[in-house]
Amino acid sequence: MLRAAEGVASDPGSLGIVIGGSGNGEQIAANKVKGVRAALAWSEETAVLGREHNDANVVAIGARMHSLEEATRLVERFLETPYSGEERHTRRIDMLSRYEESGELPPLP
Repeated sequence: MLRAAEGVASDPGSLGIVIGGSGNGEQIAANKVKGVRAALAWSEETAVLGREHNDANVVAIGARMHSLEEATRLVERFLETPYSGEERHTRRIDMLSRYEESGELPPLP
């Protein structure tokens, strides 16, 4: 999972897939790599929202949680969904990126 995440982080615009038992550990590990936003997909909706609202560039899938057909569909939905680009989503992603760089919490609203 770290190699997949490193590959995505070093190739802007690329997407990655990490697969494990539940997908949770893989998501956590991938999110340790600077520049990666990994989303755990456990339904088609979460696969779509990971891309649409969070511009996730890695999807984590739990192999013990889904049939091959279900897991394939989750990956397909993730890969075919573009980031929405909505201002509120971009603002949140930018805030997280600043925190990742500086380690400083943003001011409270």
